[in-house]
Amino acid sequence: MPGIKDFKDKVVVITGAASGIGKATAKAFAREGADLVIADNQTQRLEETTNEIKAAGARVLASRVNVADRNQVESFSKFVISERGHVDILINNAGVGVGGSLLDTNIEDFEWIFSINYWGVLYGLKYFLPYMVSRKYGHVVNTASGAGLCSIPAMSAYCSTKFAVVGLSETLRTEVRRFGIGVSTICPGVINTNIIAQSRMHLQEGSRATHSRLIDFYRRFGWPPERVAKAILSAVRHNRSIVPVGPEVWAQWFTKRMSQKFFEGMNEVSGRFLMSAK
Repeated sequence: MPGIKDFKDKVVVITGAASGIGKATAKAFAREGADLVIADNQTQRLEETTNEIKAAGARVLASRVNVADRNQVESFSKFVISERGHVDILINNAGVGVGGSLLDTNIEDFEWIFSINYWGVLYGLKYFLPYMVSRKYGHVVNTASGAGLCSIPAMSAYCSTKFAVVGLSETLRTEVRRFGIGVSTICPGVINTNIIAQSRMHLQEGSRATHSRLIDFYRRFGWPPERVAKAILSAVRHNRSIVPVGPEVWAQWFTKRMSQKFFEGMNEVSGRFLMSAK
């Protein structure tokens, strides 16, 4: 099934669009002449992104939405349909982070991260997909992570949500193909966004992996979010399924697929380094 080649005047809905990958993706689609409808729960940043897109001459509507709130997502879908009549491309991008091992992470933070990273995606699908199915046209992009393809020590909660998104997306891709709808799962690696700085951390005191060190690492070595935005546009154009972004993700994924035992050995070494004392 071919992808969507021309984005001019296509109605593109993006959650988590006020910063990072979402903002870069919104601006990339705007440059292609798309009609943007963006959402985020950060009002000021959302307004700034909206003004930047308008200044570039593109059409854009913005709505403050907490994707963890089922009723808000349902209302948002109705708002989009009332204002634009349909949706061509849905990008479920909103996400948060939690760092720490399973034993060190409390249940409340597991519930919090699942409410956004998984349920936020599911709500978007449940409330927007029926409109796409009725037209037998469209494309869905779910932002997962390289941590949804390969496990990472001290990220049990985050990995759990992203593995769930990958599984949901792969299944959905098969289910909606008969309606002419494509589904792509984007799996970024180390990207220079605010997600690490805003993550809830449960790192053992005295370990090598401190919050400040992780923030510094992502700022110094992370790929720009525009790299992910470019991958998203390409995924929609070519109807790609799983889309790793960054050589580090490709290397991990290849290693895991070639030898699970070797991959587990690498993870054990990195886990001991990260969680050991300085």
